Amino acid sequence: MQVTETQADGLKRAFRVVVSAADLGAKADAKLAELKGQVKLNGFRPGKVPVAHLKRVYGKTVMSEVIEQTVNETNGKIVEEHGFKLALQPKVKLPEEDPQAQGLLDGGKDLAYDLEIEILPKIELGNFKDISVEKLVVEVSDAEVDETIQRIADANRPFVTREGGYAENGDRVTIDFTGYVDGEKFPGGEGQDIDVLLGSNGFIPGFEEQLLGVYAGDNRTLNVTFPEGYAAQELAGKAATFEVTVKSVAAPGPLALDDEFAKTLGQDSLEKLKDMVRARIASEHTGAARQKVKRALLDALDATHQFAVPEGLVEQEFFGVWSRVQEDLAAQKRSFADEGTTEEEARADYRKIAERRVRLGLVLAEIGERNNIQVSEDEVTRAVVERARQFPGQEQQVWEYYRRTPEALASVRAPLFEEKVVDFLLELANVTEKTVTKEELYKEEEDDEKAA
Repeated sequence: MQVTETQADGLKRAFRVVVSAADLGAKADAKLAELKGQVKLNGFRPGKVPVAHLKRVYGKTVMSEVIEQTVNETNGKIVEEHGFKLALQPKVKLPEEDPQAQGLLDGGKDLAYDLEIEILPKIELGNFKDISVEKLVVEVSDAEVDETIQRIADANRPFVTREGGYAENGDRVTIDFTGYVDGEKFPGGEGQDIDVLLGSNGFIPGFEEQLLGVYAGDNRTLNVTFPEGYAAQELAGKAATFEVTVKSVAAPGPLALDDEFAKTLGQDSLEKLKDMVRARIASEHTGAARQKVKRALLDALDATHQFAVPEGLVEQEFFGVWSRVQEDLAAQKRSFADEGTTEEEARADYRKIAERRVRLGLVLAEIGERNNIQVSEDEVTRAVVERARQFPGQEQQVWEYYRRTPEALASVRAPLFEEKVVDFLLELANVTEKTVTKEELYKEEEDDEKAA
C-alpha cells in the first residue's frame, strides 16, 4: 500500500492511496477459501467446491467486499497514524473507472483512490478562573404570588347561567359555529359546544366583540379577517364569515380564595397553595437567570477561544439555521426587507452564528473530554422518560423510537452534556450575584433573543 499526502491546507487533508492488485487478490482468495466450507452448490459435496469455480461464481461479489473493506481499513489506519480527529466522515473518490466495472472486480488491477478529510483543530483552552459573569437573582414577592393565584382562580372560576340575560365581557358563551371563506366552508372552520370567554382575546380579532349582547338561542353572523401571520397560511389575511348559534350564556360566579378553593387544586390549604405557587415562580425565574448567565459564559468562551473551525461543520450548522429562518419567514409571509435587511446580509449574519455555534461546541466538547465529564446511561434514560411523558398514551412508542434511533438518543445526550460542562465552568468562574426585579430579568431575556 502506498499513501501520498497531496494536500495540507488548514484543516483539510488529502491523500492518494494505491493498493496493489496482489494485496487485493490475496484478500479475495482468503475470503473465497472461507467461503468454500460454507456454500452449497449443485454437483459438489459440502466443502469440496473448487476455489476456481467459486471465483467464477462469487469472484466479483467477493472482490467488491474486499475493496470496500480495504478502503475502510486504510482510511482508519491513515487517521490513526497521523493522530487526526475527524470533523466529518471522510470523502472517498474512487478511480476514474467505476469499481463495479470490469477492471477492478476481475482482479489484476491496482486500486487507486483519493481520500479527502477535514480534521478538528487543536484547541488551547484558556484559564476559566479568569472568566467573570453576573448571575441575576429575583426575589418572589407576595404580590406576584397573589397575582398568580388570582389568575388560577379566574381560570377555575365557576359560571352561573345568565337566565334571559345578554352576554357581557367576562361571560362565558357556549356556541356552535360554521365558518366560510369566499362562500365555502374551510377545514377546521366548524365547532360544536365551544366555550368562548368574552374579553380573553382567545379567538380571531373581532370574533369575541361581536358576541357581546347575545343571548341563549340567538343566531348571529360574524364578519372577521384572519391575521396576516395566521398559522394556517391558506387563511392568512382572508375575510371570513361565521354563522353562530348561541347555546348558553353564563356569568362568572363568586369564588373565595380560601382553603376550600386550595383543596380543589389538590393542596391542603391556601398557605400550601401559596408555597407551591411561590416555588413554581422561583423555578421559572431561576431558569431564566440560568439562561442569562449561560449566555454570558458562552460569550466569554467565544471571546477567548478564537480558532479556525471545519468548514464542513459550519456548512451543516448553517444549513439547519438557514432552513428554519426561511420556514419562519414563509409561515409569517414576511421577507428579508420586512426585517430591515437583505438576503445577502442575513446569510452573512447567520453564517457567523453557525460558526460561533460550531466553535463553542468544539470548546465545550474539549473541556468535557479533558475533565472526564460524562453523561450516564441513567441520566439519558430519565431524560427520555421525561420526553415520553409529554405524549400521554404514546409513551411506549416514544420510548421505542429513542431506543431504536441513535441520532435521536444523541439529541437527548447532547444538551445534558452541555449543561454539565456549563456547571463545571461556573464552579471555576468568578460568579457574582445581582438582585433585580422580574421585569428587569425578562427584559434582559428579550434583549438576548433579539440579539441572537
